[in-house]
Amino acid sequence: MSCNLKTMPSVCTCALLLALVLAASAQVSPPESPVIFMENIVSTNLNERDMAISPDGREMFFTIQSNQHAISTIIRLNKLSNNKWSNPEVASFSGKYSDLEPAFSPDGEKLYFSSNRPIAGNDTKDYDIWYVEKINGMWTTPKSLGAPVNTSANEFYPSIASNGNIYFTAEYDSGVGKEDIYLSRWVNGAFSTPTPLDTAVNSKLWEFNAFVTSDERYIVFTSYGRKNEKGGGDLYISTKNSEGKWTPAKVLNKINSNVLDYCPFITADQKSFFFTSGRHDLTSHEKTKTFADLIKTYNGINNGSENIYWMSFESLLKSVK
Repeated sequence: MSCNLKTMPSVCTCALLLALVLAASAQVSPPESPVIFMENIVSTNLNERDMAISPDGREMFFTIQSNQHAISTIIRLNKLSNNKWSNPEVASFSGKYSDLEPAFSPDGEKLYFSSNRPIAGNDTKDYDIWYVEKINGMWTTPKSLGAPVNTSANEFYPSIASNGNIYFTAEYDSGVGKEDIYLSRWVNGAFSTPTPLDTAVNSKLWEFNAFVTSDERYIVFTSYGRKNEKGGGDLYISTKNSEGKWTPAKVLNKINSNVLDYCPFITADQKSFFFTSGRHDLTSHEKTKTFADLIKTYNGINNGSENIYWMSFESLLKSVK
């Protein structure tokens, strides 16, 4: 269902840089309710999803997918000297294989993502977690994260905590349900055998695409098939209690729609919340009068393709009951 992841900058530094990010996108602060993010630059008539902004606010990555996911490519923007974003371009490490779901390490020196690229040779394989490192300001050649995280099954949507723990989505026989959120702890310089999160997060149904804040205080994920869902898959949130356990997840009704809502991301300062949705303002009763009208509608942002939305994370938390 994943249709289809040290040293932190100071809070003040993150807040300042994020303010520059928002100003560049014609927003002083994140909106109180979901709004399409950077229309006609990031969000277009194409399918955009799973975005990530670096902890220092200087780089942005997101994925563009074609219909039926035949092509999946990671796109990069960087902050220019005039504090405006560069034009979108294919990331240096992407464009040949199906790549998606970029996720920064909390120090910004690594970028993790999911890819079906081969370990060796030219034949694509299942989806694994890969990463690139930033050396002298440039992203290096991708490396497979390897076992025990990567297996002969698919691994999707990495999310990395400050202590090195990695969360991801997988369908394993050891899971709680049909698809689950897994945790592989960083212990003594190596990843431990992944284990599924307990039933506070996972269920007997589908849970996928979880974003975990670097302090592991919040986890936001999508679940499909739960009672009273709005449709297609809804976003949920869980927090950790004083014992370090995830509390029962609560639905994010403020942002969920009647279509799939997924691919959550929270900025390093926990001010802004992003997600992907295919919601639109078209209706089955709308009549297109001419071919030109049809093309105009098809080329519009709200044409039913997926877009990236954003809002205040604080406002979202206040809406949770």
